Amino acid sequence: MIKNESVRQFQMMNELGREQVPFLFIIDFEMKNPIVIPVKDLPGFPVLFDVNGYRNFSHHSDIVKAVNMEKRPISYSQYKKSYDIVSKNLQYGNSFLVNLTHKTEISINLDFPTLFFQSAAKYKLLYDNRFLVFSPETFITIKKGEIASFPMKGTIEKDFPNAEETILNDPKELAEHVTIVDLIRNDLSRVATGVKTKRFRFIDEIRTHQKNLLQVSSEITGRLDKNYAEKIGDILISLLPAGSVSGAPKTKTMDIIKQSEKGDRGFFTGIFGYFNGRDLDSGVMIRFMEKAGGSCFFRSGGGITVNSDPKLEYQEMIDKVYVPLA
Repeated sequence: MIKNESVRQFQMMNELGREQVPFLFIIDFEMKNPIVIPVKDLPGFPVLFDVNGYRNFSHHSDIVKAVNMEKRPISYSQYKKSYDIVSKNLQYGNSFLVNLTHKTEISINLDFPTLFFQSAAKYKLLYDNRFLVFSPETFITIKKGEIASFPMKGTIEKDFPNAEETILNDPKELAEHVTIVDLIRNDLSRVATGVKTKRFRFIDEIRTHQKNLLQVSSEITGRLDKNYAEKIGDILISLLPAGSVSGAPKTKTMDIIKQSEKGDRGFFTGIFGYFNGRDLDSGVMIRFMEKAGGSCFFRSGGGITVNSDPKLEYQEMIDKVYVPLA
């Protein structure tokens, strides 16, 4: 259940939307601590953001520094314990797809502000020097009353032989992607009419400090009511958490995530975005670094199905620890 203070933040989004007041929003995975900042108040907040071109900074240094990162992931045996909890629930039919994530401790030669400005992503966020996001994944956009979601499922190294053909023809990847597309179609149908899959499994390329990746996404769209702006908070509550970073069905899968990960995710895999007074754009908070207890962690994971191979999933979790480059 969402706390009263959280409810007030979502109500504030409705009010600002009704008044066509631009604002930034940052919503944690469990929706316990959402942050809503009207644009007029942004100068007083320790936040830097770039939401697909909407940003609160004008310039930065053009000096590019090499990224040197050391990864210290959890052991495979530790990973397997949480994986087995997920696998058992999948075998029992409690879920069809569970997004399992973990922290990887890292050492990196650049500070968060430098990484923020030097990285390239559709959605970048640095909050209070506590956590840093450089996400390629759109959650939802709203443009002239059309709502669109872009779930991202499927990653492969570009240099892998026949990479594009391989990932598009992989049965496990296809099943995982279809499950998420169906989930997002159902989610959007709660708030919109005429929901359809506009594009199915298209590929984007992502450059990183260690390798280039191909990422598979789809686009699902629908039409909102004319007065959608005064319901922005309600719309987000109806759609959260993002299906691509939770699983299906959502309610039971959220319980499985809590059992297997043994703690809240906080802002990791939540969403953040910007409402400009008319339209809205938002991203999923993946590719996420945070500071905790004097250490730095990168959080990552992937979707688990009954056909998953735990060793491959463990390696995918590690491979997703990277900085995307401009």
